Formats: sequence, structure tokens, C-alpha cells
Amino acid sequence: MAVNILRDLLAGAIVLGILVLIHEWGHFVMAKLCGVRVEVFSIGFGTRLWGKKRGDTDYRISALPLGGYVKMAGDNPVEERTGDPHEYLSRPRWQRFLVVIAGPAMNIILTLVIFWGIYALVGMPVDSYLREPAVIAAVPQNHASLPTRPGDQIVQVGSVQTPTWSKVVKQIQKVKAGASVPVTVLREGSRQTFSLRIPSAQAKISDLLGFPLIPPVIEQTAPGFPAEKAGIKPGDTIISMDGKPIVTFQQLMERVPEAGPHPIHFIVRRDGKDIPMTITPIYTMNSTGKMAWQIGVVPKQPEYFERQGVLESAKDAVGQSWYLVRMMGDVLSGLFHGTVSVRDLAGPVGIVQLSGQAAQGGPTTLLSWMAYISLDLGILNLLPIPILDGGHVLMLAVEGGLRRDLSVAVKERFVQVGLVFLLCLVALAFYSDIHRLIGY
Repeated sequence: MAVNILRDLLAGAIVLGILVLIHEWGHFVMAKLCGVRVEVFSIGFGTRLWGKKRGDTDYRISALPLGGYVKMAGDNPVEERTGDPHEYLSRPRWQRFLVVIAGPAMNIILTLVIFWGIYALVGMPVDSYLREPAVIAAVPQNHASLPTRPGDQIVQVGSVQTPTWSKVVKQIQKVKAGASVPVTVLREGSRQTFSLRIPSAQAKISDLLGFPLIPPVIEQTAPGFPAEKAGIKPGDTIISMDGKPIVTFQQLMERVPEAGPHPIHFIVRRDGKDIPMTITPIYTMNSTGKMAWQIGVVPKQPEYFERQGVLESAKDAVGQSWYLVRMMGDVLSGLFHGTVSVRDLAGPVGIVQLSGQAAQGGPTTLLSWMAYISLDLGILNLLPIPILDGGHVLMLAVEGGLRRDLSVAVKERFVQVGLVFLLCLVALAFYSDIHRLIGY
């Protein structure tokens, strides 16, 4: 337990430290380029623990490791200004806009660079079953009318031979929505061909053909989730759910949401012994940012990596980043519409804990997690909320529209509202983390 906590703290410090450093470095560099004098570059807030002054700038590490800041000359409207052109508020609004936007921009750029580097040097992570023969392990319960049966091997899609699931997926993706394609399967030693219609571009391969074989072996459980609390451990194999056999992990993914808030009776095999367990799913955010009924388990599924060319890696990096942006948009929209609870979000404690889990997965997993958090930090900082960079952008936009600076009193009230909002948000995030650790 102590080793895990130490691992989480170290990984969290590395992740948050690098991201804060990159963010503030963006503000710092742009301020310098715009001729603004930077007085303090700090990692952390509060009391100065260590630092070194070079030129006009005091580079320091401060006591509270919950962020960082860049202190520029003349950036506080309440303080007396000398009119020095090197003061922040003396610079043109377009330059102040660039200084403000540079921090989030660096976080977004870092995300793109990390994903690009991973895809170009290591490769895209690909599930191992995609390299296996396309054998149907099971069919979804709500798609019993599928032309395939458990045990069928898909050997041809259209006129193309399909020795693996990867080849099947690629050929199906080429078929236009609404069109049909002949699919040939090997069933009990004979070949059979049927016509498969693709209803939409979003149709899942599993809903069209059935589930591949992904052994229902548990690699890890999410802390505080029902599976962990029920006693499921890494290495356990799910044998059945409510008396129905489980042969592939995707059956579990199908049946847990269907059960909703009702208890599920599991049979779990551990060290050759079958152990009965009753687990009740919880409704919370999943890895795609959607709300779903979950028990909190991850399958033991080896991945392999397909290296990409430089240009292809850049394209994939942009695609992955855009997917994450849309996922964040869904979460923010869910918060406003009430479909997502603040309790489902991870605060600083949650980020530290998840950083430790990512570190356990290896350097590539940790870098991918860092890329996600960096993008998250960049996008959230652009929200038009006082105190955040987006709030400063909003204020500059209002002043630009009015063609004059807002009064000091208005700016003070603006900052006060933002500070109260931010403190409430941080308190809710900490409450969410503690609530998750204690248990639902």
C-alpha cells in the first residue's frame, strides 16, 4: 500500500510538474517576445522554497505544488503603474492576448507532440486480437438474428481474403453506409456466403458480425469501484453472469450496462476454484467521457504497436487530440445539462492516483496520460471563467469592444467572482476524490 502511494505521488508530481512548467513557460516566452518584464517564474504557489534570480526574473519553486504562475511587471490593475513600456498593462491589447493565450497553446502543442512522437517512434497501440483469425466467439444478446454463429471464421469480405480481424475491420470500413457487401465464413468445414448491409458509418463491427475472442481475464480493477470492493483481483477469470456463460470480455461489457442498478451474480475462477460474487454496477463516467453503468474492470489484453510514417503519425496525433477535445466537450455539456455529476470528475488526488496507474503501465502509457491531461489543462484554461486564461481573454475582448479599459472596481469584482468559483470547484474536486476513495 505504501509503495503504491509513493508511486502515485512521484508519478503525479512528474506529470503535473512538467505540464505546469510547459504552461507557464508559454506565458513566459511570449511575455519576453512582447517586451514585458517578467519578475517571477514560479512552479507552485505560496512561500518561496528555492530559487535563483537571473536578470529581472526570479525563478523559484514554491510551497504549494498545485500549479504555478508568471508574475509580470505591471500586471496587477490595483497596483500603481509607472507607465513603463515593459509593464504588461502598458502593452497593446493584441500583445496581452498573445501572452495570455500562449500558456494553453503550449499545453495543446505538447499533446500533439507527445502523440506524434509515440505514433512515429513506438507506434499506434493495437489490440492483439486484431492479429488473430477472425473467429466469432459469441454474438450480442440483442442481435441474435445476425447471420454469423459462434465458431464461424470470417475468411473473405467482398473479393478480399481476410485472414485476421484487422483485415476484416479494414474491409468493412471501406463499405459505404447503406450499402451491402458479401461476407464468406468457414462454418463446420464448409464455406457459406451471405450479404451484410452496413446501416451507418458508426455501426460497430460486433453489432454486424459478432464478438471476437477477448478472454474475460481481469488485468486490473478501478480503485473504489464495485468490482474491487466485491473482491475481484487481477488474474481472475469471469466464468458466468447471472447463470449465463461468459466466453469473451465483450459479453461482460454488453451485459453490465443492461443490468443497470441491479445486482449481478458472477462466478469468478481463481487458482482453479469457482468463487460466487454479487456486484452492483454504478452509473459513472467511462473512459470515453460518457455516463454508463460500470463495475470497474479492465481485461488482460496484450497490445502490439504499429509504427507510422512521420506524416501519418502527425495526422493520427491530430485525430486523437480532436477526439479527446470532443470527449471533453461532451463532459462539459453533460455538466450543464445534469447528465454528468461533478462527483464523477477527477480532482488533484484523482489525477495523482491515475498517474500512478499510468506509470505502472510503462513509459508509453504514462506519456499518453500526460498528453491527455495536458490537453485537458489547455482546453479548460480557455474557458471564459475569471482567474483562468479564458477569463482574461474575455476581459480583453470586452475592453477591445468598448475601446477602453474597464475600471479597477469592475476588474476586482471580476477576479473575486472567479476566485470564489474556482475555490468552490477545487473543493468539489477534492470532495469527489475523497468520496471515490472512501467508496460509493
